[in-house]
Amino acid sequence: MLEHKIDFKVIVTATNANPNGDPLNGNRPRESITGLGEISDVCIKRKIRNRLQDMGERVFVQSNDRCDDGCGSLAERVANNSVLKEINKGKSTNQGDFAKAACAEWIDVRSFGQVFAFKNESVSVGVRGPVSVQQAVSVSPVDIVSMQITKSVNSEGGKNEKASDTMGMKHRVSFGMYVINGSINCQLADKTGFSYDDAQKIKEALTTLFENDASSARPEGSMEVCRVYWWEHDCRTPKVSSAKIHRSVKIKLKDGIKQPSCFDDYEFTVEDTGVQPEIIDLI
Repeated sequence: MLEHKIDFKVIVTATNANPNGDPLNGNRPRESITGLGEISDVCIKRKIRNRLQDMGERVFVQSNDRCDDGCGSLAERVANNSVLKEINKGKSTNQGDFAKAACAEWIDVRSFGQVFAFKNESVSVGVRGPVSVQQAVSVSPVDIVSMQITKSVNSEGGKNEKASDTMGMKHRVSFGMYVINGSINCQLADKTGFSYDDAQKIKEALTTLFENDASSARPEGSMEVCRVYWWEHDCRTPKVSSAKIHRSVKIKLKDGIKQPSCFDDYEFTVEDTGVQPEIIDLI
């Protein structure tokens, strides 16, 4: 069981990388109306799941290129589980037993929760997870650079072939420092069976968030976890709110720095809230 609430903050940097492209905006890096860079919570959870999978944990929501059980869909993954199949047979399904079995089987279900509702299936079960992750927002506005690219070879032949110099676009953030806030709730952990050992696995995943994540948009070394703040409260329902804990870390540009280009361009202070964080420096 998880006997005390946990809050965390993760500082990550992007250098000449696209942290999270927006498909509705030509895959440009996400940014707010004020110019601050953003990384969606869904993107962050995907990376956490990938790291948990690399650590040997069983994960329900797997990306297609990381599938390790031969299942081509979430529905197939449920159907191939003998325990869930036994619970789900017949006209009615015990939702409590189904949720309990799913949480015991997959760490991401007991961490983030999951909705089990599939076409042609009678079961409809919702699980609320104890681990909540906010979208990441950059400390300073980001400078997005767009580059035109060309191909030196035709992808296809034939009448409607495109010329080998067909233009395309590639986008990147020159530099951005992003902050991820999250919490782990004890009451919801009780319901899913999320344990303190599971919390430590989430912690390890956060410290290695971009391992095995390299791509053309995020070359190896362009995304980096710089620091993790990890608060473990002394009770299940502390007097200090998660919002106050997250606000207690103050980040500002150092004097004389107008355009940040690295982690060291910022200075960090932690206000006293009565709960001391474990600070994990990774650079």
